[in-house]
Amino acid sequence: MRRDDCVFCKIAAGEIPATKVYEDESVLAFEDLSPMMPVHTLIIPKDHYDSIADGVPEDVLGHVFATVGEVARLKGVDEGGFRVVVNTGDDACQSVHHLHVHVLGGGQMNDGSPALAD
Repeated sequence: MRRDDCVFCKIAAGEIPATKVYEDESVLAFEDLSPMMPVHTLIIPKDHYDSIADGVPEDVLGHVFATVGEVARLKGVDEGGFRVVVNTGDDACQSVHHLHVHVLGGGQMNDGSPALAD
């Protein structure tokens, strides 16, 4: 399923270019256009779900999160450490309403940092 007005659906369909990090039949990982860290990669399911609270099937959600380790390895942050963030809804600064996971790393993080905006 796809939404015609969703930028991430268009990226998944190849209609908008992105720097791909990983792709398989159901997920796509690509570089964030406004990185907050040296490594800032987004992982999305190719099917559209507004957020993690949108009744995402367990197998889809599991596959998205299972991809995190592979992306961290591909980006070289698997050993040094990385952060995984999922913003859900407007109050959490989710600006693109298509479920996506941020994989952040490549530098020291501050525990007191504000919430990550999309």
